[in-house]
Amino acid sequence: MDVTRRGFLKISGATALAGGLGIEGMSRIAQAQPPKIQYTKETTTICPYCAVGCGIIVHTRDGKVVNTEGNPDHPINQGSLCSKGGSLYQLSYDANQNRLTKPLYRAPSAKEWKEVSWEWALGKIAENIKKTRDASFGEKNEQGESISRTDAIASVGSAAMDNEECYVYQKFLRGLGLVYIEHQARI
Repeated sequence: MDVTRRGFLKISGATALAGGLGIEGMSRIAQAQPPKIQYTKETTTICPYCAVGCGIIVHTRDGKVVNTEGNPDHPINQGSLCSKGGSLYQLSYDANQNRLTKPLYRAPSAKEWKEVSWEWALGKIAENIKKTRDASFGEKNEQGESISRTDAIASVGSAAMDNEECYVYQKFLRGLGLVYIEHQARI
């Protein structure tokens, strides 16, 4: 092999640089912090964003979420996550201090949002549903047949609900007279 003086200096410089980085890297490893998931409780769950059903591992310590990651043992995603699933950690209040924890209400034609209590917000939702249902409820169609329904309210369900939750939710909506009931996974 013909090595010129210039080639020898390049190889020697690269070797010295790599050796120096290696020694520095080893000292950094010795001083490294323990992994953030050390001494945490692992809980498996399903990603709440879509109907794929990717497996997630949630690491908690003292009741607080420390880390979330894809579950490599899950048959659907085998550890990989989309951008939404990858950002799941931000749903934890400890991870995202900007996350809203109280309901906000903006009155019609108002420019500002105001903080309201959960009781008031749920009461307002129930009041609006009742008002809309009462104004649009049809008991009979043009042929005189009983229909007992409202066409003014629709529901788009969540793909993160299990079968039992879907059953109860469906019964509740049908009890209100809704006919436009959709599921997020099909849209």
